[in-house]
Amino acid sequence: MAFHIRALLGACSVAALCVPAAAETLTIATVNNGDMIRMQGLTKDFTEKTGHDVEWVTLEENVLRQRVTQDIATKGGQFDIMTIGMYETPIWGKQGWLVSLDDLPESYDADDILPAMRGGLSVDGTLYAAPFYGESSMIMYRTDLMEKAGLEMPDAPTWEFVADAARKMTDKDNEIYGICLRGKAGWGENMAFLTATSNAFGARWFDEDWKPQFDSPEWKETLTFYLDLMNEAGPPGASTNGFNENLSLFQQGKCGMWIDATVAASFVTNPDDSTVADKVGFALAPDTGLGKRGNWLWAWALGIPAGTKKEAAAKQFIEWATSKEYLELVASEEGWANVPPGTRTSLYENPEYAKVPFAKMTLDSINSADPTNPTVKPVPYIGVQFVAIPEFAGIATQVGQEFSAALAGQQSADEALAKAQALTAEEMEAAGY
Repeated sequence: MAFHIRALLGACSVAALCVPAAAETLTIATVNNGDMIRMQGLTKDFTEKTGHDVEWVTLEENVLRQRVTQDIATKGGQFDIMTIGMYETPIWGKQGWLVSLDDLPESYDADDILPAMRGGLSVDGTLYAAPFYGESSMIMYRTDLMEKAGLEMPDAPTWEFVADAARKMTDKDNEIYGICLRGKAGWGENMAFLTATSNAFGARWFDEDWKPQFDSPEWKETLTFYLDLMNEAGPPGASTNGFNENLSLFQQGKCGMWIDATVAASFVTNPDDSTVADKVGFALAPDTGLGKRGNWLWAWALGIPAGTKKEAAAKQFIEWATSKEYLELVASEEGWANVPPGTRTSLYENPEYAKVPFAKMTLDSINSADPTNPTVKPVPYIGVQFVAIPEFAGIATQVGQEFSAALAGQQSADEALAKAQALTAEEMEAAGY
């Protein structure tokens, strides 16, 4: 019987999702980002179509990563769907911890998912999580402050230009800071930003023999540059600022520039939330002329932990939340600028979406990130702002704490790098590299 119900459910399209024989209540772990909050507000559409209810567990990014990792590793069974990313998905998929999504119906059109997103969420061609939104990172800047500083932002600036502009835009007496960057410790917080930035400076996490490289001149240049820039042109208390904190500062008009996730573009240009909505420009993440830009590649995606008793209903939810129809639902309720970006080719072929001011820069940023060739010098790993090995999350969280402490003025760049080198070497040796 179960097989027949599943086969029947699998044949339903999102446009006409079947009402199941037995309605389920799905528990979904997600991140407290704007697009996810918006999805929660639209969930009644899914419930009306399927009869399934949804319970949300909404967590801050670092906490979410901890909770879902712990739950899946211990087979805790707390969640039917988890919000995960390009780092976890291939590792967990390979270990058999996630349910394959290769059997979503033809109407879902999995081939429409952008190749960069699909590739990053697959193992050997099998999709293990569906992207809810995809992102790279780019510069968001105040056009009025740039003009006031007598400068014009190029489409593809250097770090030298950005640092000069940040210092010129800073007016601390009026609480305007030339640049807002992540300082909050976490492998997906400050280390996502700093790892991507280090690529542009010619640095790398490991050489080809898996030897840590924090004692290299390139890492010293990266960290020193970042600390100097933040001390001179960044906001106070930056060592506790992550994505959401910087978004809030930018929306309040306190940042001249912010380099972060392309997904933030809809929030900084939304006049309901942003005091500077009509004064925002966009540019590619900076480089130093070495051939690599400091932008990352990421998707927040929905995956199903193996062992859930609600697999069929969970697949229906993923099909609903990551479909073309969902994008149209958001557009009808909140306008095209607010649909989850970076997941489907058809979105970028849509003439209505093409009018959105940040659409092209987002796609260009996504397409310019190369996880298989992320650094100037050769490396043994895949990943732009992370290293795709299971040990990375733990190591990078510790390194992030050292770099955050340096930003808080508790230690020097040299001390932070020496600690990073030592702890990474120790962990990698223990792991048998």
